[in-house]
Amino acid sequence: MRDLDPDLARKRHPAFGRASPWVFGLLLVLIWQVAVPLAHVSELTLPTPWQIVSRIRIDYRILARDASVTFLEVLLGFAVAIAVAVPLALAIFYSSIMERTFYPVLIALQTVPKVALAPLLVLWLGFGFAPKIVIGSLTAFFPIVIGIVVGLEMLEDEMVRLMKSMGASEWQTFFKLRLPAALPNIFGGFKIGIGLAVIGSIIGEYVASESGLGYRQLTANAQFDSTMSFAALVVISVMGVVMFYAIHALERTVTRLR
Repeated sequence: MRDLDPDLARKRHPAFGRASPWVFGLLLVLIWQVAVPLAHVSELTLPTPWQIVSRIRIDYRILARDASVTFLEVLLGFAVAIAVAVPLALAIFYSSIMERTFYPVLIALQTVPKVALAPLLVLWLGFGFAPKIVIGSLTAFFPIVIGIVVGLEMLEDEMVRLMKSMGASEWQTFFKLRLPAALPNIFGGFKIGIGLAVIGSIIGEYVASESGLGYRQLTANAQFDSTMSFAALVVISVMGVVMFYAIHALERTVTRLR
């Protein structure tokens, strides 16, 4: 059996490689659209994609307002996660004492279900933006820290010794060698973190909120409005995909500039 290099295959069929996700997604939507009426499934149970799109078109002002609230919560939660994770990851990397002190705490915090923390955060911080931002940052925090630490640890010691033998300081070694080598892992942590920040913010809206896509979906479920619930879910998914690819685009830009 002849092995085929994936990179070579993408170069031979670049158009197909770019179009394949869209083709696959369209195929799933078509199957969904056809299968629901054929199976005589009620709209209350499972609306068709066309019904969901129509509902988004009709209620786009409501969904856009809720999306703006959730978007702000996610961005602030993600920013807080990065602001805390970066210095902590550097401390863990450069200090064995910090590593032994904080790693067990990080693992314990990661294993706690965030939905269990949400009611406590609402009790402590109220019903405003604060609990949603904190839940989003706690959810995104762990993969960012791990991505930075693992990326910095991947550099071979021989390269570090070579830089220092040439008179480079630790700061020069970090910015010229460690950081560029760690960028794939760092951005990998960011990509996972932004998706988890969306999940954390939505969890916070489920627990206590008067706006946002999570609140809209929860309200729709209480009213047995499955179409609106799916419409909010679609907007949440689109938001997560857009944020993911925004970080991916930033990664490609930074990689080209380094």
